[in-house]
Amino acid sequence: MSIELRNVSKRFGATVAVDRVSFTVRDGELVALLGPSGGGKTTVLRMIAGLERPTEGDLFIRGQRVNDVPVQQRNIGFVFQSYALFKNMTVFKNIAFGLRVKGWKRRDIRARVEELLALFGLEDLGRRYPHQLSGGQRQRVAIARALAPKPRVLLLDEPFGAVDAKIRQELREWLVRLHRELNVTTLFVTHDQEEAMEVADRIVIFSRGRLEQIGTPREVYETPVNEFVARFIGVLNVLELEVWGGLATVGEIQIPAPGLRDGDRIRIGFRPYAVAISPDLTQYRYLATLQRTYFLGVMLRLELETEAGLVIRARMTKEEYAQLGLRDGLKVSFQIRNYRVLATEGAPLGPEEKAAYPELPSAGENI
Repeated sequence: MSIELRNVSKRFGATVAVDRVSFTVRDGELVALLGPSGGGKTTVLRMIAGLERPTEGDLFIRGQRVNDVPVQQRNIGFVFQSYALFKNMTVFKNIAFGLRVKGWKRRDIRARVEELLALFGLEDLGRRYPHQLSGGQRQRVAIARALAPKPRVLLLDEPFGAVDAKIRQELREWLVRLHRELNVTTLFVTHDQEEAMEVADRIVIFSRGRLEQIGTPREVYETPVNEFVARFIGVLNVLELEVWGGLATVGEIQIPAPGLRDGDRIRIGFRPYAVAISPDLTQYRYLATLQRTYFLGVMLRLELETEAGLVIRARMTKEEYAQLGLRDGLKVSFQIRNYRVLATEGAPLGPEEKAAYPELPSAGENI
């Protein structure tokens, strides 16, 4: 493994910023640390870099325990959100700075910088100063400077947070291409779910200092371990149902709940794409009114409201919408094709729930 954290915690006084976090990053992997502000992801990145020391636990890089190894000896490239470029240095000198500090020979420095300028599409910008560059160009220079000494690991803290949406999209695509070419183990911090889903091989999701889930983009989206992850990754419908007579019910919606007691409550979640809709009121089990349609480009988001006042969000393509002849205000029938029973934040559906409710399904179909 390239990086390993074993039960790592970090406290600042009485505040627990990171709480017993363990995960590994494989050689050459591109991993996103994702979560809301204050979740602990940047603190984890700073501990890997050596800018913070763990309060507890052990941190390994390439099998070597590095808790007490200073920043300069870890061979890690770090890119800050603010770029931290030297304003009085040209692009060439900014990229060369770390190599000069490490005592590289002048001809080797020139060869390495010119190699990176070409790789990053900055060949004509070597003599410019940071204020003469666009936000996207400054970010490329910052990453080139971090990669110049050929680090074993590249760490990026909110790398695209300071640029506009169009440049951010271009930089995402560029980072994926660059990573494939260089194959450097890379971790980047982001609070942007779409960015993590699009760029990363795997995603580590944090909340309030705890690691909630780690997995591929598809795994965390389709099989979230608890309600926090399910809500944080993409749009989710959540319904709370009460059990009576072996059925869990809310409004018109009912699902089988064998093994549960009358009065018990459960929560289920389902993605908008799991909702099937038809203008034929006899086709599906439930009835609702299509209250509003939101245009999202290729896809449309639909907001349904049942007679009991439940709001259900669905999604379909523009072509499907047109073929079905849907419009706001139309009465429709609908069905939930699949759903998941949700655990709460920090507590995956596990032994306790299974012991209490042995027949409770973690997923269901066609309700």
